[in-house]
Amino acid sequence: MMSNAKANGRPRTVLSIALWLTQGLLALFFIYAGVTKLATPAEELAKMMPWTAQLPFLVPVTAIADLLGGLGILLPSLTRIRPRLTALAAIGLLVLQVLALGFHAVRGETMVLPMNAVLIVLIAFVLWGRTRALPVTGR
Repeated sequence: MMSNAKANGRPRTVLSIALWLTQGLLALFFIYAGVTKLATPAEELAKMMPWTAQLPFLVPVTAIADLLGGLGILLPSLTRIRPRLTALAAIGLLVLQVLALGFHAVRGETMVLPMNAVLIVLIAFVLWGRTRALPVTGR
């Protein structure tokens, strides 16, 4: 017969791996998105993201939100320095993606909506995982 520690250990390990992978992928995605928005010339950026030509004032705002969210979704948990900030970053990214989903829907940019939906699910998973299932303890 398997002990409770062993029976409960494997699902926790799988969940832990899934959370770390998801946090890492989200961090890479959002940091890349932020750097791209800040470093790409406006004309080139408009070819990739048409809204940037019409609403250039939103580019630095969303870029900074992407960068901070990307760093916040991973670093506080990884360093165990104020790991609760991961949940706050997740909430911020959720708000950003819900707003982006509505923004793109209103503009008829339906090709982007599945990406926003997937990001919402992944961010919600990290929020649930790091607040309820497997919170990271601070130093």
